[in-house]
Amino acid sequence: MKDSELIDVMRNWLPIHVYSRKQAIADGVQVLANPDTTKEAGIKFPVYFTQTAYNKYVKVPEGMEGMQDEDARLWDIFTMFKYYARGSDSNQITFKVSVSIPDGGNWAPNEKYEPSTGRDQRLVTLFSEIGHFDFDNPSPAITIMIPGED
Repeated sequence: MKDSELIDVMRNWLPIHVYSRKQAIADGVQVLANPDTTKEAGIKFPVYFTQTAYNKYVKVPEGMEGMQDEDARLWDIFTMFKYYARGSDSNQITFKVSVSIPDGGNWAPNEKYEPSTGRDQRLVTLFSEIGHFDFDNPSPAITIMIPGED
């Protein structure tokens, strides 16, 4: 079989399974960032976080209520995302942001201790991808996750 014939055959293949963004949102696997904060930060496309990244880095940790606010944490992440995105020509960007999290021994591989700021401050590496909103919707959307997540 020639390469061109194989390509024609492959074009007719159907995926065995597709997990859409709509399903991920309904399942709670992805979380939409506050659209008002997203717009205010100057980001034109909707931003979604994986549940893991959102719960650990956007939501205010227990014990920090009153000292922190979810929109401010989101703003910090957006600021660093935009800083790294400006210097990139890729749709995938790895970036770092400093995040306050009480030190409960729950350090992850993408977190680094910052000695000058104390044990409650972590330098966190996040990964973002700009792509289609979903399989049936080609409009752009941004997904922010922990490196290694899908």
